[in-house]
Amino acid sequence: MSRGSRRLCQALLVLCAAVPAVSLFPDAAAAEFRLCNRTQSRIGIALGYKDGDIWTTEGWWNVSANSCETLLRGELTARFYYLYAVDYDQGGEWAGKAYMCTREKEFTIKAADDCLARGFDRTGFFEVDTQEQKAWTVQLTESGQSKPAQANVPPPPPPPPRPR
Repeated sequence: MSRGSRRLCQALLVLCAAVPAVSLFPDAAAAEFRLCNRTQSRIGIALGYKDGDIWTTEGWWNVSANSCETLLRGELTARFYYLYAVDYDQGGEWAGKAYMCTREKEFTIKAADDCLARGFDRTGFFEVDTQEQKAWTVQLTESGQSKPAQANVPPPPPPPPRPR
């Protein structure tokens, strides 16, 4: 290697050492849409988002108690995403008023209209505003969950008095 080539290599090493590694190798894993289940139950997740001009829903991600799951990888391209979650163990759901198509088994469904006519379920998703960030994490807690309605059943009669 010539003396000039060695100096060029040394100069490049000094230049690279002066530039933070983050700018050289961006952390692609940090740009994503994640969901963290902060409950004691297993939950199922369905996600709705705009894919170009078409609304798309996908499901189901099964997320264990007190764990996180990446739903979308890469930089987020939209401001609003939509979620629906169901508590497999305790019952209840996290839902909203943005209706999109789902089904019981794993799915990817294009378009959010005429769900029932197309053989899908019509499910209410809640909106997540990512504020145009490139990465976002949603934390689901039991306080944000609506529990299933309890049947209106009268309480059992009191036990008979014990003999003395």
